[in-house]
Amino acid sequence: MFDLILRHCTLPDGRTDIDIGIAGGRIAAVQPALAGEAAEQIDAAGQLVTAPFVDAHFHMDSTLSYGLPRVNQSGTLLEGIALWGELKPTLVQDAIVERALAYCDWAVARGLLAIRSHVDVCDPRLLATEALLHVRERVKPYLDLQLVAFPQDGVLRSPGALDNLKRALDMGVDVVGGIPHFERTMADGAESVRILCELASERGLRVDMHCDETDDPMSRHIESLASQSVRLGMQGRVAGSHLTSMHSMDNYYVSKLIPLIREAGVAAIANPLINITLQGRHDTYPKRRGMTRVPELMAAGVPVAFGHDCVMDPWYGLGSGDMLEVAHMGLHVAQMTAQEAMRACFAAVTDVPAAILGLEGYGLAPGCRADLVLLQARDPVEAIRLRATRLLVLRAGKVVATTPASAATLRLEGRPDRVDFRI
Repeated sequence: MFDLILRHCTLPDGRTDIDIGIAGGRIAAVQPALAGEAAEQIDAAGQLVTAPFVDAHFHMDSTLSYGLPRVNQSGTLLEGIALWGELKPTLVQDAIVERALAYCDWAVARGLLAIRSHVDVCDPRLLATEALLHVRERVKPYLDLQLVAFPQDGVLRSPGALDNLKRALDMGVDVVGGIPHFERTMADGAESVRILCELASERGLRVDMHCDETDDPMSRHIESLASQSVRLGMQGRVAGSHLTSMHSMDNYYVSKLIPLIREAGVAAIANPLINITLQGRHDTYPKRRGMTRVPELMAAGVPVAFGHDCVMDPWYGLGSGDMLEVAHMGLHVAQMTAQEAMRACFAAVTDVPAAILGLEGYGLAPGCRADLVLLQARDPVEAIRLRATRLLVLRAGKVVATTPASAATLRLEGRPDRVDFRI
């Protein structure tokens, strides 16, 4: 006896006509023609069922604050940081909570059920930290929110930032963050990496640093991050986010760097929507794309995830929590148009970030949590192409969101009355 059976599912690995049996909030069976009864049965009609989307890099403390205190006119990273600095003294905890909860509603509707959010700890009041810790508990029944202690203004450059970061960890923040390229000197950046990695090692925590988010090819803090990962035995627990300077580095240096990253067990997190928007702003033509070397990193065996990074905040005025939009942009920017490459982009917003976050019970195998998304698409490539409608979202086997199927009606003589964009 199952609580729920999803019938006639297509899975991301290409299996078709598969039934998924759910009991006690977990996947109990995944097989064709599943025998047994269930309190409820849903016919997927051959459409794609996937584990939920996962966002490996986001800023929930600033989300939905677009226009406060003003709009980023230059569209640059540095003006965004300056705007956030103007906004921080005026932040109200209740408003942060309200905006974050609203975004989590968007996320659930999009089938996005796990988010790693960086939270700025350079404000000694730690208002945003307290707010997001509260949000983490509020959304726990339906969304996994992992928090990173992020010293936005530099852990050495900003007075008191290191103490603030330690206090945030003491309050229950999950991951140690950093921003070495924003320190005053290259030497300070490398020192910040050492300090923060040692702190994470002492506490048994993961590391996720904003690393080399710049067009400067000489910004090479990912090298320090890889070195510290090996020195401290932290392989598999460290991620470098953005890594955009790699786009501008010479090929010889990168041919040395990528194997170092792989050997160090460091994951890479690219943020296609934001990298393509913020980077290359000082270029005339040709303009650099600014995103890190995704296909080369993947080919070398480095885990690569895509993050949304920002939604309607001082850095980015668009976005809706749609990780398929993120994968769609990543696919285009990285020119990953082969079939397997496009499937890798789907994995970059599902399986790979789930592993980077260390999510327990994630997946489509028996024993995994019954967190599932039914998409109006027949395979992962079609899902990306159409930014497919999330017909059904399950959390622990319970329906938490539904969206009507997308449909268009034509009124053209001699033509069908309905359009199906699927092939």
